[in-house]
Amino acid sequence: MKILVMGAGKMGSFFLDLLSFDHETAVFEKDPKRMRFTYNTQRFSTMDEIEKFKPELVINAVTVKYTISAFEEILPHLSKDCIISDIASIKTGLHEFYENSGRRYVSTHPMFGPTFANLNQLSEENAIIITEGDYMGRIFFKDLYSKLGLNIYEYSFDEHDKTVAYSLSIPFVSTFVFAAVMKHQDAPGTTFKRHMKIAQGVLNEDDYLLQEILFNPYTSGQVEKIRKELKDLLQIIDNKDAEGMKSYLTKIRKNVKDDIIIEKK
Repeated sequence: MKILVMGAGKMGSFFLDLLSFDHETAVFEKDPKRMRFTYNTQRFSTMDEIEKFKPELVINAVTVKYTISAFEEILPHLSKDCIISDIASIKTGLHEFYENSGRRYVSTHPMFGPTFANLNQLSEENAIIITEGDYMGRIFFKDLYSKLGLNIYEYSFDEHDKTVAYSLSIPFVSTFVFAAVMKHQDAPGTTFKRHMKIAQGVLNEDDYLLQEILFNPYTSGQVEKIRKELKDLLQIIDNKDAEGMKSYLTKIRKNVKDDIIIEKK
């Protein structure tokens, strides 16, 4: 299959490395410097080159802020049978765009990134394939993600947004609060250093991505839950309520028992 990847960033390069030995691949990138380390793939910087290549599948891996505008720029230069796809973590506006485009499309979300994930060992990572869209496109990505050992989930666009609001907004907001109140420590403890490492990864993400995750219509409800828990915890602290603290710790240990190992107290 002829596959064009739009964007030679970290995830675009990852997909090129993944696909270039089994497919005829090309990358479209406006910044030539970002294509310096692409290997075993054709490098394009003009629409004429794309037209001559005649891709059968396009994977849009540009910064999430430009996902739709990048599609709009390239669509006139693609054949009618070409499947367009995105790997964006934010799907705002994409469903409507795809349906109005009249194109075959597939939308997926690899729930990992170069910041934290070990791209050579992905068996503990997840990927979402959107149920709307082209059947053959979904099969292609399902096969690809299966070969990587990813845990695959199939959600609608709306279900995806709800999942992202929970799985990304809660840790992101928690990290923001940590970073907002922290002070430099010359001799930080282990827990502090681990939180700092997470903060470093999150705060190095694209500003627009962070904004769109937090502006997800389902995020506000999740942040409200954080505010309520902080209020309850602050009351326990202010009252030096030992029994209340014991009950609170019991509650949260029970809440996470299916996901982490808690030693018996």
